[in-house]
Amino acid sequence: MPGDTLLAMDAPAAETSRAGRTHPVERLVFFTDAVVAIALTLLILPLMESVEQASELGDTLHWVQAHSSQLLSFVLSFVLIAVFWRAHHRLYEPLERSTGRLIVLNFCWMFTIVWLPVATALSGAMDTYNSETGEYDRLMIGLYVGTMFANALFLYLMEVEARRHPSLARSGQRNSRAGESVALAMTVLFGLAAAVALLFPMVNLLAMFLLTLTGPLQALLHKRMKPPVPAAD
Repeated sequence: MPGDTLLAMDAPAAETSRAGRTHPVERLVFFTDAVVAIALTLLILPLMESVEQASELGDTLHWVQAHSSQLLSFVLSFVLIAVFWRAHHRLYEPLERSTGRLIVLNFCWMFTIVWLPVATALSGAMDTYNSETGEYDRLMIGLYVGTMFANALFLYLMEVEARRHPSLARSGQRNSRAGESVALAMTVLFGLAAAVALLFPMVNLLAMFLLTLTGPLQALLHKRMKPPVPAAD
């Protein structure tokens, strides 16, 4: 039939148009991995600078005691960036292409990764409590925990965008709904941690222990989530 012939002729054009609205993910993933690697390296720089003056403190034990807050911030940030990277890798592993919106969200996610070494250096170098004024540095705490909240939020939005476009995945693969529920659970808990740290600054980074609830909250969210309605590609 002539109509069937026209439809068959239009099919390649439709596929080309669809592919034109998406982008291969390989270069984006490689670039993101490089940004994460650089951010991990930058975390150590404040400690490297302090080592140059280590001899003034007498011995290694005194250096560790003098820079205990920096060491704690470094270890915490290193672990969290590793967790964020693993979640990002799990998100992109089944994908073959990305939308323009997904690319924008990915760059927003990378911004939080690049900023985290600065927030880490601030939290390690600055005292949370100012004994002279009797006030807590809420801004410093907010920048540190808030950066992680923003990272988890952008990761969740990327999960949602990927789930809305199943055609982005490689043939026979799809994004796991578990990844979306984990990202949402982390977003909620980082948001609560930021609120607790700002309202009760004496708690400081202890608010991060709320993240131990990620597993139970993720399981609850996973059960309550409804299958998303795929968007028209």
